[in-house]
Amino acid sequence: MRKASASDWIGGARLRTLPLAVSPVALGTASAFLLSNPGWHWVRALLALVVAVSLQIGVNYANDYSDGIRGTDRYRVGPSRLTGSGAAKPRTVLAVALAFFALGGVAGVVLVVLSGFYWLLAVGAVCIVAAYFYTGGKHPYGYYGLGEVFVFVFFGLVATAGTTYTQVGTVNTESWLAGTAAGLLACAVLMVNNLRDLEQDRLAKKRTLAVLVGNRASRVLFTVFVTIPFVILVFFCVFYDKAPYVFFTLLVAIPAVIITLTGKTAPEFILALKLTSLTALLFGLGLAAAIAF
Repeated sequence: MRKASASDWIGGARLRTLPLAVSPVALGTASAFLLSNPGWHWVRALLALVVAVSLQIGVNYANDYSDGIRGTDRYRVGPSRLTGSGAAKPRTVLAVALAFFALGGVAGVVLVVLSGFYWLLAVGAVCIVAAYFYTGGKHPYGYYGLGEVFVFVFFGLVATAGTTYTQVGTVNTESWLAGTAAGLLACAVLMVNNLRDLEQDRLAKKRTLAVLVGNRASRVLFTVFVTIPFVILVFFCVFYDKAPYVFFTLLVAIPAVIITLTGKTAPEFILALKLTSLTALLFGLGLAAAIAF
């Protein structure tokens, strides 16, 4: 087996999932901008972005490690993984995952010190623990249909509201609603990913939500996850003149839904995943701009 190349390690970071970290931070910062006087705290916003991106990459490598040592990835049909393929030693993949968790932890500590809200250290610790035990440990909750709960809470509500709170010391309605939208789009990304691996996960006894509810219901849930954020967008359109422009994101979201509802092959689901991730990024950045400007 060949050793992992630089491109393999970059692939292991799963860069297509990074919009799920960028979007909530942008939305949380825009929501903070409404409350801050005279302006927003760009250093704190940057630190929040480092935390979110580091945890996203960390959980991706931790997932690679945990699924690999369990043998789950022997059934996968998507891109090969570092651990499962044997291209990298499991302990090396784990070390990289822990390094990104540590980077996110350091950035989080600095953010807490600057904001003065030291109780948030406990929240940060919970985020890191939840990220690892998503697929790590003896009883990973990602194997019991709770993955969507994790991404909704931590890459939706916590990331968005946390970004707002560390900048201005409070959370407004815009932050909670935007966080809900970001979390649902993150759930959609996870759902289409698990739809691609549904049969393989079933063989590996990995009980994702897609496995638990079945093929048809998973496709319907994906559609719901993508649709609700645009329903939430209607609220923003009432109060923000530029918010209607965010509906142009439907040009990406609708093809993702159509492909997911009709797709049968792994490449189709991978394309839908990319489009959904792009939807999350465009929606988040677009709505953030509409709120702030």
